[in-house]
Amino acid sequence: MLARTLRFMRAAMTDAPPDTPRNRRVLYGRRVGHPLRDRPKALLAEHLPHLTVSAESPLRDLAALFPHRPRVVWLEVGAGGGEHAAAIAAANPEIGLIAAEPFVNGLAKLIVQAVDVGLTNLRLFPDDARELIAALPEASLARVYLLYPDPWPKRRHWKRRFISERMVAELARIVRPGGELRLATDAMDYAAWSLFHLRADPRWRWRARGPADWREPWNGWPGTRYEAKAKRAGRPCVYLTFERL
Repeated sequence: MLARTLRFMRAAMTDAPPDTPRNRRVLYGRRVGHPLRDRPKALLAEHLPHLTVSAESPLRDLAALFPHRPRVVWLEVGAGGGEHAAAIAAANPEIGLIAAEPFVNGLAKLIVQAVDVGLTNLRLFPDDARELIAALPEASLARVYLLYPDPWPKRRHWKRRFISERMVAELARIVRPGGELRLATDAMDYAAWSLFHLRADPRWRWRARGPADWREPWNGWPGTRYEAKAKRAGRPCVYLTFERL
């Protein structure tokens, strides 16, 4: 993981995509976008090494990743620009949050927010969240966030969607009973796809009792830039909560 982290840092410094070995999982799209400004670039180089969680060694004790040994650990899959992860970590200092984000620009934005707020309960996984999930112990998470994932609307790309029968089973393995999967999307096809796969697994229960339970966001919801973009375009958003039985 250290070598991989250094590749991300080198890519951020040179504005070139990091090397990707052939045997690694393919991530679609660029890992580096616009050139980083001086401060985000410097903070990324300074803080990413000691905030990075490695999936290359056993992760038996997630609480040990944090200085305060939190009672519960949450995971955000695809943190994007980090506004949600930073807000959730700041509002819940007693928990530990791992934010998975493979794109350098998003990592840099999240690190800037973490430094500015002084977060100590945040750790980063700078790669595909699937690799981290495969390395996590059973029943090790109390909550997983999946917020505005790429819907891959074309049928030939459905295999790229994060939610799948296999991933639903993997999430059931790592989320403890009573834990949650929180999913937000503005793609109604993706919402239906997710409901189909999660309701097909008896270890998950959709908590909705009425329309407000999926039309309204969760308490303390800080929003995301993707949500704001969807609302500006007039697209409704849904907020799905699944309980691990």
